[in-house]
Amino acid sequence: MSPSSDTPRPGRLSRRTALTLLGTSLAAVPLLSAVPSPAAEVSRRGRGLDDPAKKEIAMKLVSSAENSSLDWKAQYKYIEDIGDGRGYTAGIIGFCSGTGDMLDLVELYKDRKPGNVLAPYLLALRRVNGSDSHEGLDPHFSGDWRTAARDQVFQQAQNDERDRVYFNPAVEQGKADGLRALGQFAYYDAFVMHGDGSDATSFRNIRRRALRQAQPPAEGGDEKEYLDAFLDARVWAMKQEEAHSDTSRVDTAQRVFLRAGNFDLEPPLDWKVYGDSYHID
Repeated sequence: MSPSSDTPRPGRLSRRTALTLLGTSLAAVPLLSAVPSPAAEVSRRGRGLDDPAKKEIAMKLVSSAENSSLDWKAQYKYIEDIGDGRGYTAGIIGFCSGTGDMLDLVELYKDRKPGNVLAPYLLALRRVNGSDSHEGLDPHFSGDWRTAARDQVFQQAQNDERDRVYFNPAVEQGKADGLRALGQFAYYDAFVMHGDGSDATSFRNIRRRALRQAQPPAEGGDEKEYLDAFLDARVWAMKQEEAHSDTSRVDTAQRVFLRAGNFDLEPPLDWKVYGDSYHID
């Protein structure tokens, strides 16, 4: 924690002491105006996506795309192989047995509740990481996942891993770029689907692709112009993979809010994903 402004750092003179030694009146020396950070400017203009009400909206928006439902809390028990090469996809954010985030989640659950119903699968999850294999998981893993999903300890572990790996980094980067809630959500949704690895379709490279076309508000750019560029880059990334080639979660959802100038994601919100209509009051 930084020291307060009234407490001089060790080894340095306080401002008042220094001015006294110089024979200068404190009142005669103006204080420099602090330049607000991009994150502070975002906070001034509206609530960020980490505001509880905005976060609830974000969870519903993602659930409409991932699970065709606004009831995101019903997805703790969700599990299936959707044939995208990532093995099992499960839980509130689509943790995958082939990408490591499911392994991290189950390890966290074991740390918090040793001997839980999923702990025996840790060795198998380590072995299948990086592949679409079910070896060592079938035939009971899906059922045991649904059993674990009734445990509040496991539910909280899902919440915490979602925030640590996806939500918090997306919101932090969005604020650093001077984006309001809509832009932060666009980042979060990209994190959820693409992760933040080194491949061309990862979040960081989607963002880099957008930066070649426009500058974010933190660098003096226009927010709408930048978000248009980011969503263009996102659509490009989705189309590189057959399983994600339906871009309606961008075209008939995020772009709808952007065209309306709803940068703060203020309800009521109406959008479509895969042709299904959704509404938040």
